[in-house]
Order: sequence, then C-alpha cells, then structure tokens
Amino acid sequence: MVTPPKRPITMAVRLRRRTAIISRWLHIYLSMVSFAIVLFFSITGITLNHAEALGGKEKTTVVKGELPHEWLRPANEAEPDKLRIAEELRSRHKLHGAVSDFRVDDNQLEVSFKGPGYAADIFIDRDTNKYDLTETRNGFIAVINDLHKGRDTGASWSMFIDICAALLTLVSLTGLVLLFFVYKRRVSGMIVAAAGALIAYLVYLRFVP
Repeated sequence: MVTPPKRPITMAVRLRRRTAIISRWLHIYLSMVSFAIVLFFSITGITLNHAEALGGKEKTTVVKGELPHEWLRPANEAEPDKLRIAEELRSRHKLHGAVSDFRVDDNQLEVSFKGPGYAADIFIDRDTNKYDLTETRNGFIAVINDLHKGRDTGASWSMFIDICAALLTLVSLTGLVLLFFVYKRRVSGMIVAAAGALIAYLVYLRFVP
C-alpha cells in the first residue's frame, strides 16, 4: 500500500493553530488569575443588591477635643495649616480614610474623612478652639460594597478595578475565540451567548423603569 504524501501545512493553518494555542493558554491562566476577582465581585454584587437586608449595625462615636488657637487663627490672618490639622486629628483619634473635604469659614473649620464603609466629620470652632468629632463605621458588608463600587477607595483601588475589568474582558474574548475552534459546538455556543445577551437586554427593557 502506497502512503499518500502529506499535504504541506499552509500559513493559514499554522496561524489558526497558533491562535488556538495562544487563546487557550491566555484563557486558562487569566481565568486562574482572575478567579478571586470574579468571586469577590460576584459576592459583593449580591450584598450590594441587598444592602439594606444584609447591612450590619452602624456604629457611631462622638468625641470632643481642643486644638491650639494658633493653628486655627494663624498670625497675619494666614490660612490655617490644613495638613497639620488633619494629620493631628488622624493621629489623635486613629481616623481612617482620606480627607475628602476641608472647609474654612470665618468662625468654623469642617474636616471630613471618607473611606469604604467609613466616615468621620469634625467641626472646629475657631474662637473657642474646641471641636466635635463624629465617627461612623458601617460594618464589613458596607466596606466590601464600597470596594465593589469604588466609592471613597482612592486612586490605587480605582486603578485596580480597571485592571480587573481588563482581565475579565480578556477572559471573555479568549473564551469566545476558543469557541470558534470547537467546530461541533461553535454554532450552538454562539446561539447560547446571543440568547444570554438578549435575555439581559429584554429584562432591562421590561423591568427597569
């Protein structure tokens, strides 16, 4: 029996095989890298959607104190040293988060610290040098919900969310590319993907006010 000669592998076939290998490699390893990310945003999607039912008890602490007069009314009518005041309050009362607001009025200073599930507001009387601090902690569920939304989380966490979004986009796209190499499931897979997108769109049209 004469063995027929092997057909030469064309450039198109090589490119297709190479694409399949790279897509499979990217899909597997990106899926493993983003596993915890998917799990976190899935769980917090539920807790965020049921924030009132799952939210813990809000803990509020009220503290009074006093600051040096020269900090509040510097000589020559200069502006108060905002950084010094904010960091002194942070150190003295173990405050968290970033300074989200610092208002200077003729008779009062207002300082606000914000973080995930956290807020601290301080009102300082510039004449008596006394201040009232109200610190609010909203519990673990509120913290992870704010992390999910990127609220009061700072620039680094915002960048992390962007990276997570890019990873999940790559996972989705490489999965779609791989589907085209599974010939027996390609059509049915595309139908299911389209059906999922259509269902989401119909739910939006029908139930979202």
